[in-house]
Amino acid sequence: MMKLEELQVYQLAMVIGDEIWRIVDDWSYFVKDAFGKQLIRAADSIAANIAEGFGRYHYKENLNFCYYSRGSLRETVTWLTKALNRNLISKEKFTELKQLCELLSIKLNNYINTIGNGLR
Repeated sequence: MMKLEELQVYQLAMVIGDEIWRIVDDWSYFVKDAFGKQLIRAADSIAANIAEGFGRYHYKENLNFCYYSRGSLRETVTWLTKALNRNLISKEKFTELKQLCELLSIKLNNYINTIGNGLR
């Protein structure tokens, strides 16, 4: 049986969350409190929802948590866009993270399709 830590979607979601944590950690108190906490929550919930769904052992519940994860991924990209617009991250860092998010989006959709095949 596959382990959660072996799933590429989980691994990539963990990388994104950790990278965003490192960025926010360098911000001022005000920016961390007003903005950073929401960005970190969104980014961390991507992997957390994948993990929770994986642990449910039921296709429909796993799918639901993957949908939550996908929503958190979209929210993360929105917060990253706001961070770029507010000069909190460089264009280069934004581009790097957005590309990771786009890759994760593709992998997550493929994972969702794989889970959905178990329902048929």
